[in-house]
Amino acid sequence: MKLTRHAEVLWQGGIKTGGGTVSSESGALRQHPYGYGSRFADQNGTNPEELIAAAHAACFTMYLSFILDGAGIVATQLDTRAALTLQIGADGSFDITTVVLTLTAQVPGLDQDSFDKLVSQAKAGCAVSKLISAQVSVNATLLAG
Repeated sequence: MKLTRHAEVLWQGGIKTGGGTVSSESGALRQHPYGYGSRFADQNGTNPEELIAAAHAACFTMYLSFILDGAGIVATQLDTRAALTLQIGADGSFDITTVVLTLTAQVPGLDQDSFDKLVSQAKAGCAVSKLISAQVSVNATLLAG
């Protein structure tokens, strides 16, 4: 199976005075604003790093659910937050240097060692983890079932 997903960006103007919109094929984003202010200041709108962080958290969580299903386990809840760091170098270059996924999970009947192994598999196998070359780490907490 091969899937192709689409997104579209429209930008008008200069980097600091211009702005753009992001739209996704599914309609989840419809001409959602983004720009210099939403990326580097506190203005409303989204930014590429936030979108990558959301995609990474979603991909990792869904893949963990897939792995759990394969083991005959159903999670009550998987709650993942992603913290992505964009570092701006002295030369003005931009690098995503780290992504920390913080998972809090409620998985009845699963012990900590098994949970840790499955989380590691999900981190390594998630398509977004494979896509980015930043250091990816996961802080995972298993709550009592």
